[in-house]
Formats: sequence, C-alpha cells, structure tokens
Amino acid sequence: MKETEKISGKKLLIVEDNEDSRELVIKILKNRDYQIIEAVDGEDGLEKAIAEQPDIILLDIALPKMGGYEVAKNLRLREEFKHTSIIALTAHAMKGDEEKALQAGFNGYISKPINVRELPEQIEYYAKKTI
Repeated sequence: MKETEKISGKKLLIVEDNEDSRELVIKILKNRDYQIIEAVDGEDGLEKAIAEQPDIILLDIALPKMGGYEVAKNLRLREEFKHTSIIALTAHAMKGDEEKALQAGFNGYISKPINVRELPEQIEYYAKKTI
C-alpha cells in the first residue's frame, strides 16, 4: 500500500473491555494519525459511537453489559451508521465465526491474538470497504 493510500485523520473507536488488549491496539496505532476514542463495554461503546460518530469502529464480540453483535445491530439500524466501518476484533476464532460477524453487519473480522505488524494495514483495508 502506498503511503498516500493510507487512511489518515480518521476517528477510530475501540470498544474493548480488556485493558491490555485496548492498550496494545492504541500503542500499535498511535503513530497512524487516528483520533482514538476508547470504550470499555458495549453500552459505553454504543453511547460513544452515537456521540462521536467515528469513521471506524473496532468492536470486541464478548463485551460486558451489551455484546458486540448487539452493538453492531443497534448501530446498523441508525441511518448515520449504514456505511461506517465496523470491524470485529475478537478471540472468537472458530470456524464460522467470521461469517457470523459479517452476517451480523460487521465489515471485517480480525482475530486475536493481534498480529501487531498486520493490524494497521488490516484496519485500513476494512475501513475502505463499505457494506
């Protein structure tokens, strides 16, 4: 990917209840010109998504208070999120989990453990896709 093709200046919401995972993603992306917003559970993620209108949402599936599938479903029902890139960032990596996420309204699927070298390019790739 050429440097000029990279997505920059985008608002990115990370919805992740595990602080270590959240901090790792932030550390990986800190030099990538994203405005990063953090949420610690599904309800917090939904509220921050609506308030902040991020361009990209990295959304864990297994979250307290409201699961990632429910958050994605709620966002997709809102007109302003019809074309927002919502990417599953999850340890749910069994056969069929990626298909389930895509059918639930996610644009992309990144399994944990995170590949620190590939994550920025994966996010940029999925951020350019629309449903």
